[in-house]
Amino acid sequence: MKKSIILGLCALAVSAVPALAQFPGSSPARDNAAIIEDFKPSELNQHGQEYPMVNSQGYARFRIQAPQATSVVVSLGLGGQGGTILQKDADGFWTGTTAGPMDEGFHYYHLTIDGGVFNDPGTHNYFGSCRWESGIEIPAHDADFYAEKDVPHGKVQEVRFWSKSTGSLLRAFVYTPPAYDFSKDTRYPVLYLQHGWGENEYAWFNQGRANLIMDNLIAEGKVDPFIIVTTYGMTNDVVFGHMNEFTAEDFEVVLCDELVPYVDANFKTKSDKWNRAMAGLSMGGFETTLVTLRRPEMFGYYGLLSGGTYTPDQIKDKNQVRGIFIGCGSKEGPDAVNKAAADLRAAGFNAQSYVSQGTAHEFLTWRRILREMAPFLFK
Repeated sequence: MKKSIILGLCALAVSAVPALAQFPGSSPARDNAAIIEDFKPSELNQHGQEYPMVNSQGYARFRIQAPQATSVVVSLGLGGQGGTILQKDADGFWTGTTAGPMDEGFHYYHLTIDGGVFNDPGTHNYFGSCRWESGIEIPAHDADFYAEKDVPHGKVQEVRFWSKSTGSLLRAFVYTPPAYDFSKDTRYPVLYLQHGWGENEYAWFNQGRANLIMDNLIAEGKVDPFIIVTTYGMTNDVVFGHMNEFTAEDFEVVLCDELVPYVDANFKTKSDKWNRAMAGLSMGGFETTLVTLRRPEMFGYYGLLSGGTYTPDQIKDKNQVRGIFIGCGSKEGPDAVNKAAADLRAAGFNAQSYVSQGTAHEFLTWRRILREMAPFLFK
């Protein structure tokens, strides 16, 4: 493995730690602003649950019933123990508000009650940090592109495929666009889209809302329909401190030699490499780099979402790829991403970069990058 790739993976390992990357802190410029008391239940709450709540400024407020507890801390936000410290009321409820507004979009969090880690019973759970975590959505000013709308919707279906290399039945999720079932003779390109470390194959459709993003783009005529396939990237057994040992070779076999043939055999795909793309967020981006460079015959488009960069000297033949899309959040060091795309263009590659303003290593960044990348693919 090249030294540059190893260093890139180590950087991803740091940025992928949920406590650092998925729980962005408050904005210092607004910490001292008066809190507006227009709190509403988070859109991710369980039915009938009032808390957690969010307000128009991006603050989050929590209320937990734990009458026998002596300490309750929410991992989200700033506080003396790495989160928001709740205070006990006379009725046995613990309440508290983040010290400042959070980044817009989706965030994982959990509760620490007297040293034990628990999920918030008020909200739904989302697989991240290699475990089921609570989730909260801070309303974004540009949320319309992933909003639920009265437009034609595609399907997300779970499929099971036999993996000879692992000797097991594996799972994937497949998004088919709205017209898929009504167009008998139409065949579609395919994007293989990977999750990050600590997540699973459903993250892109659950936390990421990839299906809604595609439905809205298609309804607006901004993208030609294509299929999206997600599967587990075999990443979560990798222990921090040993990231440089990760090669993705086992996953490469599952993806290229088992899943892709299964999808081509069971769905109406255009099965040549120019109608096949691979992209991934964070560690999934690192997998994308490794797989696309080792298997240039498989994919014609590459995408890295907060997942490192390509350099011209890594790609042996510029004719092996028709498009490279690289993106990140503005809090993630965007200069490197923009420079990488510029260097690729200077070397004759079709490359674009995108920077999500005001976000870090989090799902609003990746939702926005997918929105920008989708029209770029398969042109």
